Amino acid sequence: MNKAFTKETDNDDELETGAPALPVGFKNYITPAGLKKLKDELLELIDRERPQVVQTVSWAASNGDRSENGDYIYGKRRLREIDRRIRFLVKRIEAAEEFDPSIHYGNDQIFFGATVTYERENGEENTVTIVGIDEFDPLQGKISWISPMAKTLIKAREGDTVTLHTPGGIEELVILEVQYPKPE
Repeated sequence: MNKAFTKETDNDDELETGAPALPVGFKNYITPAGLKKLKDELLELIDRERPQVVQTVSWAASNGDRSENGDYIYGKRRLREIDRRIRFLVKRIEAAEEFDPSIHYGNDQIFFGATVTYERENGEENTVTIVGIDEFDPLQGKISWISPMAKTLIKAREGDTVTLHTPGGIEELVILEVQYPKPE
């Protein structure tokens, strides 16, 4: 296929890497578990996945005609994706400000790392944990500390009522419980 019909760019670094950019002037706070996860992913890419793809690409290149060699073409593409992810992870790890939320153990005020149970106006109870932007996972109840929900919750205490501004309107939330991990 002619390169004119592919969506590759000369500067692959500008492509989306999966995590939101840090707001200007903010630190990249992250929990110890989140930092470990990023480091583990980086080591997995460097030590296992990249060498396997390099081996496949080398084998495919030795087979001759590369223009119609799927193993070579897709292997090179995967290699660029891996290298782009490695560069992203290295930058994020270097910029990370590790913060252990267990220093707030026993505190009822909400800060980074808190697990908060709150009640919505309709009586529904939800639990969220405030984490770094590289470790947020809404389906697991982990929200980024820069999200509107976290900004609303931070500095509130158990028993407080806070006002959340959403595109659907204003909603009052009652803070039922604040927990932090135990110090190790």
